[in-house]
Amino acid sequence: MVIPSGWGSRWSCDHRPVNPAQGVQCRPERPDETGDIARVVADAFGDESVAELVHRLRSSPEWIDGCSFVAMAGGGVVGHIAFSHGLLDAPRRLVDVLVLSPVSVATAHRGRGIGSALIRYGLSALETRPEPLMFLEGSPTYYPRFGFEPAGDLGFRRPSLRIPDRAFQVIRLAPYEPWMMGTLVYSRVFWDMDAVGLRDERDGAQPSRP
Repeated sequence: MVIPSGWGSRWSCDHRPVNPAQGVQCRPERPDETGDIARVVADAFGDESVAELVHRLRSSPEWIDGCSFVAMAGGGVVGHIAFSHGLLDAPRRLVDVLVLSPVSVATAHRGRGIGSALIRYGLSALETRPEPLMFLEGSPTYYPRFGFEPAGDLGFRRPSLRIPDRAFQVIRLAPYEPWMMGTLVYSRVFWDMDAVGLRDERDGAQPSRP
């Protein structure tokens, strides 16, 4: 696929590096907010399938309670991020890792730094977790400000060749050890939803995501 101009992350909106507006609060999601979150995610991507991805992740073994966060403004949910469980197929053994996806900001609230605030809040909230690595597919010009590095340069392998090299990124967290190298293995939910990498639009094929 030819990556469109301005492409950021296949599961991330609101990449502008500005400070969040006053009155925006980030916190863990609450059980009664799943409907509001689904509406924000669908609005952010213009695609109900991304909201369905979050729903299926939430119902899967890869969902981690306490690792889904919302941004609140004006008394409602305006942004959402989720960290779910993945695996690193390392030579010594399988290693539990985190995957950041998706990142969503309601269209009416873009350009206010809400996505950046949510990511920083989530990273801070997860500092004491035991996973040694956090992966994502995302903009190589946006995510490095949070500490993400090109994963391939560090010896990690993409779960799909449809993921652009520079989009495959990782943060090495405190529990990381040098032997923890290998291939990222996504939750089956991402595969069932065809939510890995970028589909080829040539020959009339349609993209599977915005």
